[in-house]
Amino acid sequence: MSPGAAGPLLLGVRHHGPGSARAVRAALDRAQPRAVLIEGPPEGDALLALAAEPGMRPPVALLAHAADDPGRAAFWPLAAFSPEWVAIRWAPAREVPVRFIDLPATHTLAAGPEGDEPDSLPVDPLGVLARTAGYEDPEHWWEDVVEHRATGEARDPLAAFEAVAEAMEALRETYGDGGRSRDLVREAYMRQRMRAARREFGEDYAVVCGAWHVPALRARSTVAADKALLGGLPKVKVETTWVPWTHRRLARAGGYGAGITSPGWYAHLFAARDRPVERWLTKVAGLLREEDRQVSSAHVIEAVRLAETLAAVRGRPLPGLTETLEAVRAVMCDGSDIPLALVEDRLVVGDVLGEVPDAAPVVPLQRDLTRRQRSLRLKAEAQRRDLELDLRKDSDAAKSLLLHRLRLLGVDWGIPTASRGGTGTFRETWRLCWEPELSVRVAEAGIWGTTVLGAATARAEADAAGAEELGEVTALAERCLLAGLSQALPAVLRALADRAALDTDVARLAKALPALARSLRYGDVRGTDAAALGTVAAGLAERICVALPPACAAGLDADGAAELRGHIDGVHGAVGLLADTDQGLRERWSAVLRTLAGRESVPGQIRGRAARLLLDEGRLPAEETARLMGLALSPAGSPADAAGWIEGFAGGGAGGGTLLVHDERLLGLIDAWLVSVPEGAFIDVLPLLRRTFGAYEPGVKRTLGELVRRGPGARAASAASGAAPAGFAPDLDPARADAMVGLARLLLTAAAA
Repeated sequence: MSPGAAGPLLLGVRHHGPGSARAVRAALDRAQPRAVLIEGPPEGDALLALAAEPGMRPPVALLAHAADDPGRAAFWPLAAFSPEWVAIRWAPAREVPVRFIDLPATHTLAAGPEGDEPDSLPVDPLGVLARTAGYEDPEHWWEDVVEHRATGEARDPLAAFEAVAEAMEALRETYGDGGRSRDLVREAYMRQRMRAARREFGEDYAVVCGAWHVPALRARSTVAADKALLGGLPKVKVETTWVPWTHRRLARAGGYGAGITSPGWYAHLFAARDRPVERWLTKVAGLLREEDRQVSSAHVIEAVRLAETLAAVRGRPLPGLTETLEAVRAVMCDGSDIPLALVEDRLVVGDVLGEVPDAAPVVPLQRDLTRRQRSLRLKAEAQRRDLELDLRKDSDAAKSLLLHRLRLLGVDWGIPTASRGGTGTFRETWRLCWEPELSVRVAEAGIWGTTVLGAATARAEADAAGAEELGEVTALAERCLLAGLSQALPAVLRALADRAALDTDVARLAKALPALARSLRYGDVRGTDAAALGTVAAGLAERICVALPPACAAGLDADGAAELRGHIDGVHGAVGLLADTDQGLRERWSAVLRTLAGRESVPGQIRGRAARLLLDEGRLPAEETARLMGLALSPAGSPADAAGWIEGFAGGGAGGGTLLVHDERLLGLIDAWLVSVPEGAFIDVLPLLRRTFGAYEPGVKRTLGELVRRGPGARAASAASGAAPAGFAPDLDPARADAMVGLARLLLTAAAA
């Protein structure tokens, strides 16, 4: 039965090749073997019956992982157009035994990372054959000789396998194992399984495997030689199951070594019984219409003609993917690559996600997650989508809790993003995308518990006990509140109190306080009792108020000053959240800022930021602000320190440009200082100033330019005469300001909602 030789039927295929899949089905229909052997781990034999279940829909993957370390895992993906999947479905439908014959996963996983080899062969068999045939692109060669080959009754379904086997025989004679010595071990085990099948079924069985292995399986080898290759292999206990897979992960870009470049296109070729180009371009037209592009039936007809013409000019039997995409770009996309990129992403690759039946073995945590997904109507999908949640709704709050608990377990099904509907604390936006590897992450997280809630609680308690820095514990406390893990909070708070009492680094204390303040806010929003955090947060704030001034005067360099300035901004925001429960805290913090703003030993960047924060809070009069700026920009100070003061005061994206627009006195001080900077020092401070003023909005920069263009003389004259600058009143107009109060209140209320 073997092509070209007596023996079993050896069907050498290309993994995930629709042409190979059609040929395998035709060859099996003609040969009607008594058993089918397939390249794959034998541990999956017990799961093959599930392939016939109604709930099994490819693409799927056979997952094997070490029982005591689920992170050590391997996948064997299968699509509807994979030859192996066709054979798996063909055999049970005819009550024919089907088995896997590749090297067991118990050995593959035991080898560990040090036993792994490159995903691709140093010798690319298709590349060599394509170049021999005069093709530059192996994909083009494969399409022309296999994918576009008819498989009607007039053709011998075994002819293609005979030709491929002969080609691989020549390649193996030239290149040996192709640079992958591990293949010799795999092929030795396959031959052992074939000997066992021969004892049971004689020569009446078929083998479906990669074409590269056919010459080795056909070659004569002794039992002793194969046993010698297999002796002493390491072992590890493994567990196997089916998991959903995606077309995107089948692509080579997804990291799977035997992947393909266009799974969506190959799925179409396999499913289309006739006129594949016409049907494909109709799909493309439908996609572009959904994106509001004007594509008519005339466009489809013209694109088909162009694709066929390109194929004829290039001597190809039928248009391939290259010709169809060129036709789409020219006819339907008006020569633009932007809509073409959408076609390539949605159709050429695609986001199809497979399904596995409930009977597939999974860890208890996965079963609980599946139940939660169904009860919340939160479907796992391969395509990225945004999910807007309103935490005032019970269903949305439950979805938020589930996603936060999964993130704490390392299962990043959803990633929080900026909300488009508003900035209120009742809103959350998640970007959801289910990747096949998340099944492994769920299996790994199964060591923490059998339910999502129990596992997340246990993981949080363990992380709190193992945290080495205060910032880690405060971030964990915030995540516990977001995830609603009230049972884990006592352990987290104990760890937080212990580390806060021992930590003397003011930078770490300042870094930890904002997370605690946010945790208190979320405790209110979600109805979680976070009162215990208040005591810890108040203690941290007091220690920061005491330790910050000496730390800022301790000879900081530019990088250290910039880092501490960021921490000061964070503490300032946190104090605003905590002041509702401790009115005296805001006064104590303001006193710290006044100390920093007026102490000459503090770096200019920090002094400027402290002055700006006090000014914004209304705790620093305009005259005092001008005095501090004048001192910072006086000739007695260094230009670098003065530039740092300007960056701290007017930079950071906190409306500094608008402040200078409305207070020409401050702008005049900066302008006067800038023109007095010596030429040598100007080169040194220029990058700092460019970073400060370059962050302003274009309109603000344009207005500042107009104000500077008037020159310092005009401003000085205006100041001396008491006249207001053009476009500005001499003082605040209370009547006009009061008219805006109602509108401001309305806007703030809408944003908070």
